[in-house]
Amino acid sequence: MRVALDVSAVPARPAGAGRYIVELASRVGADDVSLSLVTQKNDGARWREWSPASHIEEIVPRARPSRLLYEAFVLGHRAPALGDVWHGPHYTMPRHRRTPTVVTFCDMTFFTNPEWHESSKVVFFRRAMAYAARHADEIISISRTTTDLIQEILEPSIPVTTIPLGVDHSRFSLTANGRSLTSAGLPHTTPYILFLGTWEPRKGLDVLLDAFRDVASSDADVELWLAGQSGWHVEATRTQIAHHPFRDRIRPLGYVDDDLVPTLMHEARVVAYPSRGEGFGLPVLEALACGAEVVTTKGTVMEEVAGDAATFVPVGDSDALATSITSAIYRNDEERQVRAQLSARRAQLFTWDATAAHHRDVYRRLGN
Repeated sequence: MRVALDVSAVPARPAGAGRYIVELASRVGADDVSLSLVTQKNDGARWREWSPASHIEEIVPRARPSRLLYEAFVLGHRAPALGDVWHGPHYTMPRHRRTPTVVTFCDMTFFTNPEWHESSKVVFFRRAMAYAARHADEIISISRTTTDLIQEILEPSIPVTTIPLGVDHSRFSLTANGRSLTSAGLPHTTPYILFLGTWEPRKGLDVLLDAFRDVASSDADVELWLAGQSGWHVEATRTQIAHHPFRDRIRPLGYVDDDLVPTLMHEARVVAYPSRGEGFGLPVLEALACGAEVVTTKGTVMEEVAGDAATFVPVGDSDALATSITSAIYRNDEERQVRAQLSARRAQLFTWDATAAHHRDVYRRLGN
């Protein structure tokens, strides 16, 4: 059986949903499941590197409006030539489908919190998701939290299968396996709080910056390192940093290479992820796999992912965030070791190989 996997929406620097698609493309192939990766034109080189056993179809226009129209109205007619099952891993699917179709929903925030997104994306993805809920053969959700929201908001008549994301334990572990901090021009003796994620309103960077004011007031050495690429509405965050009383101890790192991420997490005193809401919260899981002390938000999917291995604070509560970060910074070595083992054990419950295996089960069910 051949599965056509639409990878055309994955940016040059994949994160979050993009990381999920890359890992799926590199792992889901098996003796009875082969892949056709449907990419943008002239974008096959990186996919041949990531998924060398796959067949590459470089057919999708590069410009976003053209790409979306091509997917909706052309790819459905071509699907039988591309595979026995079509998988749209990023909310969308062809309108004129001729093969069984599965669509992944990574979260429901376009419905629950439209203010977290650009208005044009809200309109587009709401329509696309409602269409998929009516016309696909199955929906894959990446968390129970997201599954419950899909059922509540869209009331689909098709199956919704929950398949959690995973973590690459060969990279993210209790032993730092990536680049050293010094090789990246970063100090290796400075204590730091790490945030990793796209800079956008939902991530709670404003709350973290407020909390850091209190943390830095009580600790003269600790820094705040902000890793991740710019998303949208970042001007307010940059202004907040520029006017921060401890701005000389805030280090924006921008997008960091994959081989540096495990080291950053492993060496951090605390990984802070004060997101207001996610579909899964992959950086939390990766940080736990590194044995990091994680502080994140209660009442969100991060509780589902982290279990009892993280510290949780109310969404938007900078005082509680500052208190929890400070407590974590001052744990003694024995306490940190106990916490690290707890974190790593929790992360062992999630693997990309298991994620891929569950996807293959869906493909076989639809393709037979």
